Amino acid sequence: MSATDTKPGAGAAGPWRSLIPVFIACAAIGLQSGAAMPLVPLALERQGEDKLTIGIVAAAWAIGMLTTGPHIPRLAARFGAVPLILAAVMAGSLCTVGYTLATDPVAWFALTFLHGAVGGVPWVVSEIWMNLVVEEKRRGRVMAIYAAMFAGGMALGPLVLQVVGVYGPVPFLTCAGLALLVALPLLPYRYRAPAIRHHAEGGYGAIFVAAPLAMLAAFAGGLGEQVAFSFLPVYAVSAGVAPETGALWLSAFVVGNVALQWPIGWLADHVDRRGVLAGCTLISAALVIGLTFVPAQSLSIVGVIMLWGGISFAIYPVGLALLGQRFHGGDIARANTAFSLIYVVGGLVGRPLTGAAMDAVGEPGLGWTLGFFYAIATAGALLAMRRRG
Repeated sequence: MSATDTKPGAGAAGPWRSLIPVFIACAAIGLQSGAAMPLVPLALERQGEDKLTIGIVAAAWAIGMLTTGPHIPRLAARFGAVPLILAAVMAGSLCTVGYTLATDPVAWFALTFLHGAVGGVPWVVSEIWMNLVVEEKRRGRVMAIYAAMFAGGMALGPLVLQVVGVYGPVPFLTCAGLALLVALPLLPYRYRAPAIRHHAEGGYGAIFVAAPLAMLAAFAGGLGEQVAFSFLPVYAVSAGVAPETGALWLSAFVVGNVALQWPIGWLADHVDRRGVLAGCTLISAALVIGLTFVPAQSLSIVGVIMLWGGISFAIYPVGLALLGQRFHGGDIARANTAFSLIYVVGGLVGRPLTGAAMDAVGEPGLGWTLGFFYAIATAGALLAMRRRG
């Protein structure tokens, strides 16, 4: 297994202070992601590509992440957390510029693959950083703050598109510039971030076996979130809503996250986290299936999307808290990486399936696909509560 420790004195300033740059960087990552994620699906939709093709291109990010993700702890140990994040951010920015030079779906698949290969680095390393320094009694709330900061950035991302538009090179170039903002809060912490000590023994299989419910949460959360960000704008356009308004639906999705993460995180620190997870997945299933029956032009759909976003987003930090209470010290880097990889697998599975379902039955394919997987996660959480008390 991996051994992960902080440098002597790294935590002297207190865990909360040491997490401030991570929280700010996560907000910047969210801002860039919220603006960038709808761009390729909307461009492909405008070119007349079918939704299965859109799902396949979107899934390339996950394939790239899965290719490089298992090596992230080793790379962070060799180069340091902050230098590795900064290098990945620069490479991701260049990939975003590359979208302006190509229109063919095959080329965009390749660019999305490369973007995923580097894009997972800031995400995984920042989560390892948080799980290293947080106290167990505050783990749920810290992960809730992290999710809310990321979501706050994502909520602002689509607003950027209201200014720069959603088509053509300008939005891509804008997103490339926004990506560089991630570096600013981290630069002063280059030599003060926790050191990640990685040893090559062991594998990821033991992590999956030891924490199956956390991994199921990662899968369900990843599937739901990534499908939402790839297909909510497409769902809106197919239902007769303007593309810019469809992008704003994503803002509603993450505004719910900002509002609900703290109370859900507090709950996860005071009651059985398995029960909190079961509640989040069950309510998410009901909301996303209910979306099918709400007129796309009505204001009520915004309320449904906000609730769905806030509650479904909590699946991920609650799963992280479950993971953190199961693994400690030397195991946490490998466990966090496994969790992130399973999250990505959820998107890899969910995007093409949802695209195919929407091609087959129209807009309802989105809700029924997500509802099915949320229901599986609910059953898993309830079984875990029954079997393990």
